[in-house]
Amino acid sequence: MHKHYDMIIMLTERITITMPRDMVERIDELTKNRSRFIVDAVRRELLRQIREELRLSLRHPHAESAQVAELGMADWGAALPDDSGLLDPRGGRAVRWHAEEGWSSAEDLDPDDGT
Repeated sequence: MHKHYDMIIMLTERITITMPRDMVERIDELTKNRSRFIVDAVRRELLRQIREELRLSLRHPHAESAQVAELGMADWGAALPDDSGLLDPRGGRAVRWHAEEGWSSAEDLDPDDGT
C-alpha cells in the first residue's frame, strides 16, 4: 500500500514561474526547499480565496437558499412532499453492527446475549 507521501509525489507537476530576484533570495534565506515553501504559500492563498468566496456567497446567497433561510428549517421540512410510501420497513431485514465482524443479519444474532 502506498503511503500518503507517495501519493503526493505521484500527483505533482513541474512548472516554471518567474519571480522577482529579491523575493527568491528572501525565500532562500528562510528555507532550503523553495518548492515546498511556494506550495505552502499557494495552498494558503487558495484557501484564503475559497474562504473569501464563501463570505461573498453568505452575503449574497442564492435565491433558493434565501427562501429556505426565511422559511426556517422546520417550515422547509414541513413543505417537503410526503415520502412515507418510499420505503417499506417490512421489506428489509434486521441487521446489527459488530466492530470485529461487521454487519450481521438477524439470523446470526445470539438471542441470549443480544449479539
